[in-house]
Amino acid sequence: MDLDKIKRLREKYADAKGGDIFDPGFRKVADLLFSDSGNRSLPYGGIPTLLDAKYSENLDEVDIGLIGVPMDLGVTNRNGARFGPRAVRTMERIGPYHHVHKVVPSADRRVADLGDVPFRSRFDLATCMEDVESHYRKLRDAKVRPLSVGGDHSITYPILKALGANEPLACVHIDAHCDTSGEYDQSKFHHGGPFRLAVLDGVLDPDRTIQIGIRGNAEFLWEFSYEAGMTVVHIEEFQAMGVAAVIEKAREVVGDGPVYVSFDVDGIDPGYAPGTGTPEVGGLTPREAQALLQGLAGLNVVGGDVVEIAPQYDATTNTVQVGAQMIFEILALMTLNENWQGGE
Repeated sequence: MDLDKIKRLREKYADAKGGDIFDPGFRKVADLLFSDSGNRSLPYGGIPTLLDAKYSENLDEVDIGLIGVPMDLGVTNRNGARFGPRAVRTMERIGPYHHVHKVVPSADRRVADLGDVPFRSRFDLATCMEDVESHYRKLRDAKVRPLSVGGDHSITYPILKALGANEPLACVHIDAHCDTSGEYDQSKFHHGGPFRLAVLDGVLDPDRTIQIGIRGNAEFLWEFSYEAGMTVVHIEEFQAMGVAAVIEKAREVVGDGPVYVSFDVDGIDPGYAPGTGTPEVGGLTPREAQALLQGLAGLNVVGGDVVEIAPQYDATTNTVQVGAQMIFEILALMTLNENWQGGE
């Protein structure tokens, strides 16, 4: 044993409290979690917010806004994703430090929970689409980068309309389904078609869109993806290629322009994330999904969402835990993005 080393360690750490952290990077985490008295904040105490971010209604003091979108009128199978934002807010111990990227989003950017999108009607899907778009236009005009928690996947269409109004966005879309089908059941708005509508409206560039993890019996609905030129990576291709090759492909497809990341929790295998409306067996593992998102570091990520968390089918809270972690992964990507003049 190196007795001199032990002596140095005793001098530095013997009387140090839990909040006495000396490394500057780790110090930023401690400053968020420890009070001046040395007590650590209770992870299960206080008013719950998304990723334990502070709550704010002042857009002038926010770089990245976390927003709940509690609306699931667009589901085609099991409803309940309207309860997703509330469930995620109760999830503890996600962040604040990202050990892979070595960033502390809440310390490195002005991150806040901005509450939920206000809806005029709980019954009318078309009105809800208008409300979402209007709300996100305000965020765009205030230069707030939005990271959203759904809600079903139909919410992504009006978000893309708002964010891509002046410049079409690229997209990394992780899902079991391409969500590019047309109108059915007398509604063009539903969670199976937001990306078709966004392309047709000119706010999403199909040539810079990649859809990852696709599988299941709805394949016949996705011909628009192929004709529009989207890159579709089925789960079998994902497994054959491996995570590193898929990351390389995604980076090649989306390029250097503004990128939106949309994550449907049914992209994860239901063995890990059963709490969703349209589960599809044979999906990604949480670790694969994390590695995939982490591999996007350095892209110009200007916004994102995690959707389709339906907690009432989630007996163990696994889905909420996984969904919250993916939100944090996207938050880290947005924190690493140094191009902050976007959103104009």
